[in-house]
Amino acid sequence: MTNFMPVALEHASRLINHGPTVLVTSSNGGRRNVMAAAWSMPVEFTPPRIAVVIDKNTYTRELIAASGSFGICVPGAALIDLTYAVGTTSGRDIDKFDAYKIQTVSGPVLGVPLIEEGCAAWLECRLISEPHTEDAYDTCFAEVVAAAADPRVFAHGHWNLDESNGILHTIHHLGAGKFVRASAMQQAKPLGE
Repeated sequence: MTNFMPVALEHASRLINHGPTVLVTSSNGGRRNVMAAAWSMPVEFTPPRIAVVIDKNTYTRELIAASGSFGICVPGAALIDLTYAVGTTSGRDIDKFDAYKIQTVSGPVLGVPLIEEGCAAWLECRLISEPHTEDAYDTCFAEVVAAAADPRVFAHGHWNLDESNGILHTIHHLGAGKFVRASAMQQAKPLGE
């Protein structure tokens, strides 16, 4: 397992601003769950805030509402099968952490279960209560209270994707169990040179 390095909160939005599929972790009162989500994005810089779409009828949403917190873990390409599995099974039926042998670390601020092995990064999030929308919308808003990343792919506030770290390249869901991975990073050059 790698040693994740803290990410400055002013760079936390860069961990998900390129639209990766994420794993949403949650727990409350000894119950826990992990699910896949294809729609997440940063919405504010300072303090860092994100939005993630989580169906209001899911077990994950129930745990998040009860605890007021959740984790966003950014799986690498090595976790495509796991990401699909946790996205197509219900935590009401099985403990996915046990069933799929997922190891977690405890978030440093809120104690949220977070996944590092096979992931490029994680964000520990505090739910922002939106009483007028909670029953009507699937979108959850949260403040990022801690973030960390594997320095092989994200360091000094920037992604670095190359052939040496392909198993940690972020994945993007296309539907029906099909994913693409981020790759072939290319540096922009000033025009006119």
